[in-house]
Amino acid sequence: MPRLFIVATPIGNLSDISARALQTLRDCDLIAAEDTRVTRALLNHFEIDTPCVSNHQHNEENRAAPIVARMLEEDLDVALVTDAGTPCISDPGSFLTKEAAAAGIEVLAVPGPTAMASALSVSGFDTREFAFYGFLPRQKRELSEKLLAIARTGVPIAVAHESPHRVIDLVSVICETLPGCRVSASCDLTKLHEKTIRGTAEEVLAMLRANEKAEKGEYCLVLDLHDVHVAEK
Repeated sequence: MPRLFIVATPIGNLSDISARALQTLRDCDLIAAEDTRVTRALLNHFEIDTPCVSNHQHNEENRAAPIVARMLEEDLDVALVTDAGTPCISDPGSFLTKEAAAAGIEVLAVPGPTAMASALSVSGFDTREFAFYGFLPRQKRELSEKLLAIARTGVPIAVAHESPHRVIDLVSVICETLPGCRVSASCDLTKLHEKTIRGTAEEVLAMLRANEKAEKGEYCLVLDLHDVHVAEK
């Protein structure tokens, strides 16, 4: 019976890949990759020659069923990977995972790096209860409404991803919308120039504006909402 392995890959430092992940990538019959070029570079580094097929944001809805059909027909073990981190967590993979599970294929996790957990671990906040939101809306009005909705949930910690080109805009809106919010902003996690800045939203915004390299590297932000009070709708 075929199996689908959800394999986490490094978010920066290649040494973070687990021995089990490497063995899975070697042993499986096929790798479904977000970007085959990125995955091939990883495989080449570890001298792995398993063939790859693409399974990315723009084709996965149509690609999932044919991959599953092939798995069943040829009894293939498939590893699902994305460019970095854990598939299906604010990354492609959910369509293939759902299709495989519906077909009775065993779906197994090969855990490892994820920016969300890494950012939470270095935030210094009380992270016993949190919610993850991936990428937030881009437009200011929708972003403000989303931030208010997040605060009203009562969950004290929120985690979000942001691109380096929009992170200053995001923190600016946090300042305006969520007075009292504290922020831990991590950039280039596990990479050579990894950096985390912490403080009130206003302090973090000032640090970002003062950093001429702020628009380089992906960000993961942890929002501490313990002291934020917003009116109910």
